[in-house]
Order: sequence, then structure tokens, then C-alpha cells
Amino acid sequence: MSKTLDSVTGRNRVTNTILFVVLALFAVVMIAPLLWMFSTSLKTKPEVFALPPVLWPSDPQWDTYTRMWSEAPILSGFRNSLVVATTVTVVGSVTSSLAAFALAKMRLPGKNVIFLALLSGLMIPYPTIMIPQFVMFSRLHWVDTLLPLIVPLLFGNIIMIFLRQYLESVPDSIVEAAKIDGASYFQIFRVMILPMIKPAIAAQFILWFMTIWNDYLAPILYLNSPEKQTLQVVIANLNVEFATQRDYPLIMGASFVALLPILVIFLIFQRQIIQSVALTGSKG
Repeated sequence: MSKTLDSVTGRNRVTNTILFVVLALFAVVMIAPLLWMFSTSLKTKPEVFALPPVLWPSDPQWDTYTRMWSEAPILSGFRNSLVVATTVTVVGSVTSSLAAFALAKMRLPGKNVIFLALLSGLMIPYPTIMIPQFVMFSRLHWVDTLLPLIVPLLFGNIIMIFLRQYLESVPDSIVEAAKIDGASYFQIFRVMILPMIKPAIAAQFILWFMTIWNDYLAPILYLNSPEKQTLQVVIANLNVEFATQRDYPLIMGASFVALLPILVIFLIFQRQIIQSVALTGSKG
């Protein structure tokens, strides 16, 4: 019996070691471009194009991270992206969660039709509505402001409204009992539902934040003034302006700075994201 247990333990140890090595290799592959971006931002121009490649500069040029703020509108782009992404994801997460709760647990006439209509919106590619939407915002005098990037998304995100499927597993009897006790729908949502769906909201929040933060098409359409442009547009302009000067360290430094908010958001919400994946797996 003991020999059998030792044999099973040995096989498990070997399997875990192999999995660890494979996952470590994948982690290195995933993080290698980020490390290369950071090291390139510290190189001199000749070191960027040196052969064989320079993995780490002999004299790191830390002044790249001070030079970018004065030679390009990085600060205003960072601020504009933060305003857009934070406003949209925070307010939109609230409205999307309320919509998911209403579609899942409230007695609304035609709520399934409403949900199907929302889903059908996913089938419409953005380029088909891009020109009419631009004309509408132009008539509202919203072009070259952040409003076209913020206002349409304040009313929710259909991907987050998929929380409705998550809420379907919550027994209706709990909601009915709370209503009998005199609780309003807002109280039921805040006290009972919100704690249940926090992991799912956190997972959707970071994905939505990444999408808005990295968005390039909408900002390039609506924002003309350099002080109004988001960070991704600023970096794209840097690529055009400084690539001719072969100043790739500056471009890489700005790109690395643009990654930091996403990294911070992930570190803050990583526990909730793991919980969301675990809960999804257990429901499956």
C-alpha cells in the first residue's frame, strides 16, 4: 500500500514539475516583449539598431522617461485616457449591472425581446455606424471633445449585461422574500446581488478598461487638438514624428508608460478575477 502511494506521489511530483516548467516557459514568452520594450527605452539610438542585439544597455538612458514629458504631450494624453477609461468603466459597470439585474430578476414585459435586441447589436460592425455617428456628434458640436468617447458608453456594455446569465442561477425565491420584507429593488441589488456578482464585475471591469484604454479608432476620429487626444493617439503621432528621427527609445518609453495603468488595474482586481474564473468553472 505504501509503495503504491509513493508511486502515485512520485508521478504527481513529476507531472507538477513538467507543468511548472511549461508554464514558466510560456510566462517568459509572454513577458519577453515587455522586457524588450523597457530595455529599448533605456538604450541609445545606435544600441537600438546594433547587431547582435543589445539585451541591456551599458549605460541606461533614464532621462528618456523625463524627456518624453517635455518633447511630447504624454501628460495630457495620459490624463485624457484616464478620464475616458475611468468614467466609462465605473459608471458603465453600475448601469450594466443594474440592467443585468433588471433583465434577470424583475418582471418586465418583453424583457427577453429587449435582451435579444441588445444581443443583435453585437452583430453590427462599428464601421457601418461610424459615419452616421460622426455626423450626429458633429451636429451636437461634440467633435474634438471627449464626450463622444464617454457619453454613449455610460449606459452600459452589452458584454457586461451578460451578467444576466450569471444571475439566472440566483433563486427567485430569495428576491421575492426580500420584497415581502419591504426591500426595494435597489436595496435588493445593493445588499444581496452586488456581493454575489463582484468577482464577475471585476473580471469584466478590467477587460472593459483595457479595451477603452487601448482604443485608437474612435479617438482618432473625434479628437484633433493635441491637448485633447488620448494616449494611444499621442503614441501613434510619436511613431510618425520620431521614427523619422530614429528615436525609438522615446517611443518605447511612452508605450511602456501606457501599459502601467492596465498592470495596476490587474494587480488590484486579480483576486476577484481568479474568483470569477473559479466560480465559472464550478457552475459549469
